[in-house]
Amino acid sequence: MDWRWQFRSRIRTADELTKPLGLRRGERRALGEVTRACRAAATPYYFSLIRAGDPLDPIRLQCIPDSREIASPVGLDDPLEEQAHSPVPGLIHRFRDRCLVLATNRCAVYCRHCNRRRLWREPERMLGSRGLEAVAGYIERRPALREVILSGGDPLTLSDGRLERILARLHAIGHVEVMRIGSRMPVVLPMRITEGLCGLLRRYRPLWLLTQFNHPREITAEAAGACERLLEAGIPVLNQSVLLKGVNDDYRTMRELLYGLERIGVKPYYLFQCEEVRGTAHFRVDVHDGMRLMEKLWKTTSGICLPRYVADRPGTKGKVPLQPVSLL
Repeated sequence: MDWRWQFRSRIRTADELTKPLGLRRGERRALGEVTRACRAAATPYYFSLIRAGDPLDPIRLQCIPDSREIASPVGLDDPLEEQAHSPVPGLIHRFRDRCLVLATNRCAVYCRHCNRRRLWREPERMLGSRGLEAVAGYIERRPALREVILSGGDPLTLSDGRLERILARLHAIGHVEVMRIGSRMPVVLPMRITEGLCGLLRRYRPLWLLTQFNHPREITAEAAGACERLLEAGIPVLNQSVLLKGVNDDYRTMRELLYGLERIGVKPYYLFQCEEVRGTAHFRVDVHDGMRLMEKLWKTTSGICLPRYVADRPGTKGKVPLQPVSLL
């Protein structure tokens, strides 16, 4: 299946989103209000994973806008203070030895729990030649920067040619030792992980891909195949889940997710506490409930499957481990 067709055919309007779900008139009207305020999109592939008629379906919760996104003023636009640490447009430098490059602000699927929802207010865009040179120049002048994380948006929405121009320019900087790519494409558009893309990525190793599976039903045959192609190309795949109320905040679901990732060769890396981003309060799980969940998983689950439960703090404070006292 052609990934470009999937991307061009993203389901984006309120009518497109609601008709297959059989929503009532009032629900459609509410959804229309949210989509006018907050960007929405889902690939036909990911949309097909939704169980029609179930308003609490965990796939639906992640990609279909909810009226609670605009009903509650709770939260911040930029809880990690990324904009305050952006010395060059398209670059975030919060830590001494690594930085993050925003290759684009567009995604195949706009996850409703995203911590960069503020970027949705801007037109979809990509890092151009001038922007790339400004980013690369900043990195070149700071030899302490040994690691570059390509993020967004989703960098794998770029064409192979455009992606390679970015990777090649960053790879050419002598003190850049490692690159990472953050992408949900193995989850929401696995056909993007082509043999051609894998060959491209292989040329820029050491390179790691960090993805985000949040529910075991996302681990389909297509997703498993995408991860296998990356691994065969020598690209390690790590998973960074977000703890989401109604999606994966119960023991059985999380354990099934972790074991499913192990079966396809993907290492559970982090389990993030959902950020305090405006419009996402309905997803947030109480930290104490999250710690109780991790305690149960710690006692019953294979160690190789266990992620680190963390909260990302603003500015340069970094990630704070969230661990029950009983496990210390």
